[in-house]
Amino acid sequence: MWGLRAGAAPRCTSGSPSLAHNNRFRGVRAAAMTMALICTAASIVCAVALTDDAPFYANSFEKVPASAAMTALGRELFFDASLSASGKVACATCHDPKRAFGPPNDVPVQRAGSDGRRPGVRAVPSLTYSQNVPPFTEHYVEDEGDDSLDQGPAGGRTWDGRAKSAHDQARLPLFSPFEMANPGVDAVVAKVERAHYAAQFRDTFGGHVFDDKTTAFKAVLLVLETFQQSPAQFYPYDSKYDAYLRHQISLSGSELRGLAAFNDPAKGNCVRCHPSAMRNGAFPQFTDFGYAAVGAPRNAAIPANADRRYYDLGLCGPLRTDLAAEKQYCGLFRTPSLRNTALRGVYFHNGVFRQLEDVVRFYAERDTAPEKWYSRGAKSPMVKFDDLPADYRSNVDTQAPFDRQAGATPAFNDGDIADIVAFLRTLTDGYELPPSGRSLRKMVHAAAENTSTLATITGVALISSP
Repeated sequence: MWGLRAGAAPRCTSGSPSLAHNNRFRGVRAAAMTMALICTAASIVCAVALTDDAPFYANSFEKVPASAAMTALGRELFFDASLSASGKVACATCHDPKRAFGPPNDVPVQRAGSDGRRPGVRAVPSLTYSQNVPPFTEHYVEDEGDDSLDQGPAGGRTWDGRAKSAHDQARLPLFSPFEMANPGVDAVVAKVERAHYAAQFRDTFGGHVFDDKTTAFKAVLLVLETFQQSPAQFYPYDSKYDAYLRHQISLSGSELRGLAAFNDPAKGNCVRCHPSAMRNGAFPQFTDFGYAAVGAPRNAAIPANADRRYYDLGLCGPLRTDLAAEKQYCGLFRTPSLRNTALRGVYFHNGVFRQLEDVVRFYAERDTAPEKWYSRGAKSPMVKFDDLPADYRSNVDTQAPFDRQAGATPAFNDGDIADIVAFLRTLTDGYELPPSGRSLRKMVHAAAENTSTLATITGVALISSP
């Protein structure tokens, strides 16, 4: 399945189908070009990923690289726009550190590509709190749960889980025609070799690191991965809620009510996919790493959506291709962490909402008042789940709070919505502790900065509960 309405001709072919009958839609020609680029993205990235069969973490460098040196180099690359084909786009361009390494604005898709103007097709995900994301599997079983219970697809990075590790995720934007748009490994390595930090590369990996392009590119991915696993920047666990879990502070009445509604199966039931409690001494990630189809409304602001035959179906395409035949996965996207969610300017995979309150209200009213959320034409009825072909609408989640009929009372009311939003704001990193708790923060950050291995701090509570 390539994200088309059932029965439509496949779009990833050498020829272009006639779009004359769709001329009533603005931007259709551009949407067709976008679909062609999607196919290019899928094929180029797969080809590049298959060029190195050696175990990634096997040391193939002259020198054993130090973690601190790789972190420093990764930071240089992350902010270097010269690594893109346009010379205008760095990793940080779309993953803004001021917004938890998420989208820098409230635009649903960012513009990049070879000319810096090509629109993407999905909202930018945050890079924070991804250190424990497992590789993708179709059959996830919890280590400490019922090992006979198959929880279905889980894990992987990006909205569709097609990147199985942090370095695979780092690889994707370097070659994506929607992002940095490099034609191949050699182009990336050549840019790094010309960069002002090339000498640091040689100092870190050995003087001949650039002699072999595959080895040099592995070093590029390794430093980006190491930087993105830096605890102090990417998973500091220093939100107000973390301080609450450490028993350093109390939450407000509204925040506590929001937490209760968030957890309550009869109200928000958010905890079903976004666990909020500590487990075995580890702070919650606020994601179960699973996949769900929540039926987000179609976003007309995404240029690709000008073609009504185009659908982004998540796990079954078009950017991911290996699960194209698994129709039960169409419309499913990975459940993101809710940490730092209040810093985002857009929500869901298609960036259809700009306000956190609207997201929570959508969960309450998707089924009880669908006319508020889904589009209708001048002479056509409202179409519920309008961003999915009719054949796949049965994949949409119907568990609470999505278990009600039109006209029924929502599972949670306006007061609950306000309280849940207040609670979600406590998940923002950088909370300023009262004076009595600041010494603890310094200790936590010092421990994170001085971590010698990436696995040392992975969200385990540094303070025992009294």
